Amino acid sequence: MKTFNENTTLANFEAWSGAKDTKETILNAGKAEEFDYLIEELYPEGLSETQLNDILWFEPDWIYETLGISEEEEEEEEE
Repeated sequence: MKTFNENTTLANFEAWSGAKDTKETILNAGKAEEFDYLIEELYPEGLSETQLNDILWFEPDWIYETLGISEEEEEEEEE
């Protein structure tokens, strides 16, 4: 079952656990649209909510580097 597709965006995705912080950092950095494009490019057939949540939860460093989110933006989000 694919859930993240042209009708789903990071902004309307209900993240849980550790993925919430990554989602908020991306949104606060103004990179949500770039993240959506990245996921669409990497997963053209879509992916499940659990897969998307796991990417946000377990791959924040890769996401931030790929989207050009600096450590300062990450630290500001943690405060």
